Amino acid sequence: MLDIEYIRNNPEKVEKDSKNKGINVDVEKLLELDKKYKKALQDVESLRAQRNEITKLLSSDSGADQRAGHLKKAEILKSNLQKAENFMKGTRAELDEILLSIPNMAFDDVPVGKDEGGNVVLRQEGKKTDFKFEPKDYLELAKEHDLIDIDRASKISGSRFGYLKNEAVILEFALVRFAMDTLTKEGFSPVVPPVLIRPEVMDKLGYTAHGADEDIYRLEKDDLYLVGTSEQSIVPYFADEVLNGEELPKRFAGFSTCFRREAGSYGKDTRGILRVHQFDKVEMVSFVSPEKSREEHEFLLSLQERLVRALEVPYQVVRMCTGDLGFPMAEKFDIESWIPSEGKYRETHSTSNSTDFQTRRLNTRIKTAEGDKKFAHILNGTAYAVGRTLIAIIENHQDKDGNIRIPKALQKYTGFEIIKNS
Repeated sequence: MLDIEYIRNNPEKVEKDSKNKGINVDVEKLLELDKKYKKALQDVESLRAQRNEITKLLSSDSGADQRAGHLKKAEILKSNLQKAENFMKGTRAELDEILLSIPNMAFDDVPVGKDEGGNVVLRQEGKKTDFKFEPKDYLELAKEHDLIDIDRASKISGSRFGYLKNEAVILEFALVRFAMDTLTKEGFSPVVPPVLIRPEVMDKLGYTAHGADEDIYRLEKDDLYLVGTSEQSIVPYFADEVLNGEELPKRFAGFSTCFRREAGSYGKDTRGILRVHQFDKVEMVSFVSPEKSREEHEFLLSLQERLVRALEVPYQVVRMCTGDLGFPMAEKFDIESWIPSEGKYRETHSTSNSTDFQTRRLNTRIKTAEGDKKFAHILNGTAYAVGRTLIAIIENHQDKDGNIRIPKALQKYTGFEIIKNS
């Protein structure tokens, strides 16, 4: 959540920046509740102080008449205090409800836009793959090589699922191993996190606000959510803990299976494995001090570009506008890889900075060398989302005979250089 002091000092900015994210916030009502809560807190503290004084008097050697008077006053104070505490708690609950509905503020230099149409392409890298023959799409090639089976997955699990088979499986684990080897050299700790987390944790992350939970699978019987990305179970790793500022950054490379309903995408990309309910992914998460936040974001983006370049796939870097940032994020970049069969770039990576928005909710703080305590900043970024990355590799590295070349960086992990068309 946002710091209440920041909202008190910047009410118009908070309202405007929230609107830029497509969210209307009643800041005036929030500030009224804030004043009401502070007054209620003062009243409760005053009544508690009076109660303590009466308790002292009751424990003293006072006469019977005085003691009876003290007891009567104590009863009245007890009743008044209970009413005051209930009013304070109710006001606090109303205040928190609005506080938790306010999105993170975008950085001032983030482009303002309503939706993805307002995103800005920063640069394009690599020459778009130019074939001297009619290229096939990845599903046609996958069928020829028996790499992906959508039909049988549909029979077993329904739409938006697929079996990866044969060399595609080897290729997935080559991607995972290459990503882990690259990231551990940069100080990332590899981790396989839980894929089920409690609802209150997901709420604190900010991923259930304003209907966003429609895209998350919830197991009602067990009251648990399935993660949509491993960052959702890594970001809360240090909840209610104080980190030593001198030991930062703390970086994690998480591998997990991810689950998404793909709510709101009906009719979009239903064919194949581009937009599925289940996929594997390697995700980067960094815990840093606030002054290193934006620098770390550039570092994560540079790692993503290194990982895409290693696959010899053309790509472009896109800066997201306010309307496409997401509720908890202050800044976000996407990398979109070139997909020849579609003749356009498709998102394969994203990296985001949530600043201290999530750590305030999770109570993850830093102790500085001077002994001060402040909230950590958290960043995340895709290393490889396996399904989409496989699509980019298969399509960009096909030849006229239907063979698929393995990028050189992955060959030592696959043990083969080409998937040959029999």
